Amino acid sequence: QVQLVESGGGSVQAGGSLRLSCAATGYTYTGYCMGWFRQAPGKVREGVATSDSAGTTNYADSVKGRFTISSDNTKNTVFLQMNSLKPEDTAMYYCATDPSNCGSWYWHEYKYWGQGTQVTVSS
Repeated sequence: QVQLVESGGGSVQAGGSLRLSCAATGYTYTGYCMGWFRQAPGKVREGVATSDSAGTTNYADSVKGRFTISSDNTKNTVFLQMNSLKPEDTAMYYCATDPSNCGSWYWHEYKYWGQGTQVTVSS
């Protein structure tokens, strides 16, 4: 079955960087149709970055220019490079996939999810 396992979270100071990884198994990985989402305590889950079947990437306005979604198809892994981190980026970060809703910005349209990795940014 499809499994997604995130890693790379941690605690950093504002201005720092982290790279999240999401290893995918159990299906034919293409590097597309992946999404990164985040959820802070007391807030709804929100889209951070997605990639569609054409490889087009989309980013939340709040992370444009700072975050980059990419894939290493030799390792069946999608990454989220996060630079210039801000305290408001603090959240649990999840990767997700669902080929039937490829590139969707809406978290509830994704069927497969990882367990999440915590990112904490201090000021």
